[in-house]
Amino acid sequence: MNTRIIAKLDVKPPYVVKPVHFEGLRKMGNPSQLARKYYDQGADELFYIDIVSSLYQRKILADGIREAANELFIPFAVGGGVKSVDDFSKMFHMGADKVVINTHAVQNDPSIINKAAEVFGNQAVVVNIEAKKWQQNWECYTDCGRIQSGKDVLEWVQEVEQRGAGEILLQSVDADGRRKGFDIELATNVVDSVDIPVVVSSGAGSLEDIKELIEIASPSGVAVASLLHYDQVTIQDIKNYLRNSGIMVSQ
Repeated sequence: MNTRIIAKLDVKPPYVVKPVHFEGLRKMGNPSQLARKYYDQGADELFYIDIVSSLYQRKILADGIREAANELFIPFAVGGGVKSVDDFSKMFHMGADKVVINTHAVQNDPSIINKAAEVFGNQAVVVNIEAKKWQQNWECYTDCGRIQSGKDVLEWVQEVEQRGAGEILLQSVDADGRRKGFDIELATNVVDSVDIPVVVSSGAGSLEDIKELIEIASPSGVAVASLLHYDQVTIQDIKNYLRNSGIMVSQ
């Protein structure tokens, strides 16, 4: 099976930003322009995450999503500030193919996963996990890695699968934005804990980092941000390198 190479846009409207450890935001560009750029480069999917909507207790801003969606003909996942089945519906009407949820599900009402999966189908529900190492385990965080939830990551991923989530977006608070490699131990444990697809993000600093992650942890997809935003590589550079390394990717 091909490993999906996904472009990830962390958005603080109206800009795509790049945090380090989910903080210290740097403006990287316009969401719709970057969405089109990565689509033209051959991204298999695109993730658009409004990283401040839950923190600021506001609804996700529709205009940026619609503009980005209009540039794409690949699966488009959108998240940020989702608190209800109605929010899921609004995002689909904005142009999302999948909706990403984190804060509300982990802090307040995990049954929203069940409700959304029943209405829209499992494939439309993605649960975002912000994981941070604590002693020998990992804990779920929310609000850009600022707020502890008290939930164990491995227990939570199994619960969200049972509740009907169709996919997991796994982010490491410790590795995010540092470009020193993925938390492969975390990724391997999560992939091995569930049967649904896991997309791993946070930490890619080189093509070798992506190759190592895929060879060891076998995620269904890798979401890349910094390497693309800083023009260190293109999507096709990643795919060509992986293909030449014997890893199956799409054209």
